[in-house]
Amino acid sequence: MLTKLTCVVLVLFPACADQLQNRPAVLELTLKQAVEIALAPEGSTRVQLAEEALKQAQTREAQSRAALLPDIEGYLTEQNEVANLRTFGFQFPSIPNLGFQIPSVVGPFDVFDVRAQVNQTVFDLSTIRRYQASKVSVEAAKQDNEGTRDQVTDQVARAYLNGLRAEAGFQTAKANVELSEALLRLAHSQKNAGTGTGIEVTRAEVQLANDRQRLLVAENDVERSHLQLLKILGLRLDNPLRLADTLSYVPVDEVELTPALETAFRTRAELKAQQRKEQSARLSYSATKLERVPSLGAFGNYGTIGPSINSAFPTRTYGVTLRVPVFDGGRRDARREESASQYRQEKIRTTDLHDQIELDVRTALDSLRSSDAQVKAAEEGLKLSENELAQAQRRYKAGVTNSVEVTDAQTRLDRARQNRIDALYNHNLARIDLNTAMGTIQKMIQ
Repeated sequence: MLTKLTCVVLVLFPACADQLQNRPAVLELTLKQAVEIALAPEGSTRVQLAEEALKQAQTREAQSRAALLPDIEGYLTEQNEVANLRTFGFQFPSIPNLGFQIPSVVGPFDVFDVRAQVNQTVFDLSTIRRYQASKVSVEAAKQDNEGTRDQVTDQVARAYLNGLRAEAGFQTAKANVELSEALLRLAHSQKNAGTGTGIEVTRAEVQLANDRQRLLVAENDVERSHLQLLKILGLRLDNPLRLADTLSYVPVDEVELTPALETAFRTRAELKAQQRKEQSARLSYSATKLERVPSLGAFGNYGTIGPSINSAFPTRTYGVTLRVPVFDGGRRDARREESASQYRQEKIRTTDLHDQIELDVRTALDSLRSSDAQVKAAEEGLKLSENELAQAQRRYKAGVTNSVEVTDAQTRLDRARQNRIDALYNHNLARIDLNTAMGTIQKMIQ
């Protein structure tokens, strides 16, 4: 109960994660709990990056929308000027009879101006299209985010399965050591009884030494798998970890190809995201083409201006602007060709992803059928190997045969145990692959 509460707090209150991780207690995790931690806001790095990418897409949408909204500014200036009128083309003649000449330099004088101005796009099809493309891009980012969550779930499931495989290998290695110790005791007993030889004892000692070495390797594999899982979950690597599940056989109902493909094409977040990207590229291409269409804008300002704040007078300006593109040196044509190429790229990617999804589903179904048969064959082989070893031990105790027959049976039992682990691993991996290919990996974990 305490372990479950710890995991819930880690998920719901990330700020407490560091304090909880400092505790020396072993963190016991089921696969479901591991996925929940990885998908939490402070969990997997890939999930955090996907969330930031979604936020960036939303800000780009806001920027595109701003081009269609009024742009309002206000400013206040107060300045002192000296102006040379000749720079503006004024040439004042002199009046020699009066001895007076209009000066070409005026000032200094003060100018005070406080004003508000507004600019509004009234009609611009290109800007509208770009805004529509940005909205579709946000939807694509949302689907990318969901696809990332599916990928992280798949990654966690694979890492957890690797951990289960390593732990099963460790338990098998322990069982092999215990069996070798028992056979060594039997060899000593047979030698002491006069029915065995020294070479049989040595042979049993060699087998025990080999099994102990494999046990050390299996123990290291368990530690490595735990570290990899902790890294994926975003937890500290010095956190003690125990996997609550075991490597077991979970029967799967027969899945037909056509329904599986229909589910995949309907639910795969990657395909939805790619379709949105293709749509966004098409709208961007349309926006570039519409740059040739005239656009209409409105502007206006109102304020007071004068030599000082007390002697300022109201003034205003308002009007409309019609922009008609004529010639820009070919830049619009170049942008149109570029956006057309980008649109074609997205269409190619969509087709390729569609084919890849079909390949994933077909491969996963074949692997699932094959691994299911492998599990049944491995279970049968394990039973036969255990029976063979039991018979060899009875024959050896009875003095009918020597220890070579027992050692051979022991070797075949070790291989059968490993075959069973491999078959169970392949079957569970095929289940993960199929659900990932169909876009239902998160539902499988629930």
